[in-house]
Amino acid sequence: MSDTAYARTPRTTPTRYKDRATWEKEAVQQVLDSAWVCHLGFVAPDGRPVVLPTIYARVGDHLYVHGSTGSRPLRAAGADQGLPVCLTVTLVDALVLTKSAFNHSVNFRSVVAHGTAYQVTDPEELAVALDALVDHAVPGRSAEVRPANAKELAATAVVRLDLDEVSAKTRADGADDDEADADLPYWSGVIPVRTVHGAPEPHPASTVPLPPHLRAFAAGSADAC
Repeated sequence: MSDTAYARTPRTTPTRYKDRATWEKEAVQQVLDSAWVCHLGFVAPDGRPVVLPTIYARVGDHLYVHGSTGSRPLRAAGADQGLPVCLTVTLVDALVLTKSAFNHSVNFRSVVAHGTAYQVTDPEELAVALDALVDHAVPGRSAEVRPANAKELAATAVVRLDLDEVSAKTRADGADDDEADADLPYWSGVIPVRTVHGAPEPHPASTVPLPPHLRAFAAGSADAC
């Protein structure tokens, strides 16, 4: 792995549309930093595949995945033996509509990461991970809330997945109509998809003015992800 790119491996090299793949750290991290939910895949002890949606945060070349101490992957991902996983993140940028049903598509940015996840047990690393999970949702939020108490920490588990075997894949094309369909009387084109943050809505019992970090977040609400 270089300073600017992750190493290519057979598992991170797509068999189709290889030109859409990249191992550049900047591209991979931009996708990871723009989404809120990942899907964590693993094989359960009974041999069945399981995929769970959950929240995560990136700190450098580590992904921290949040869960409960009662969840199956967190119980299996011990601090020593770890749990083989595949983690994915996808952002949808547009719906691509063509004159034929077959050529319809989606413009997207995605990341797939393979590796072994380990439960975070070191108190200092756990504190960093939990703050990162809160700040990934809203930057600066961890400094504006009560930290987790002992009871809450006992019910919370975090696993770390190192970004060693990872790649991104992107489609950012227009509507690719077949030449034979060019004269068909159907509309074709692209419908952009954007995620927009609404204005903060205070709890009825809240009397605290909107703090600066939320004012900044609200000010950027028209930005697309």
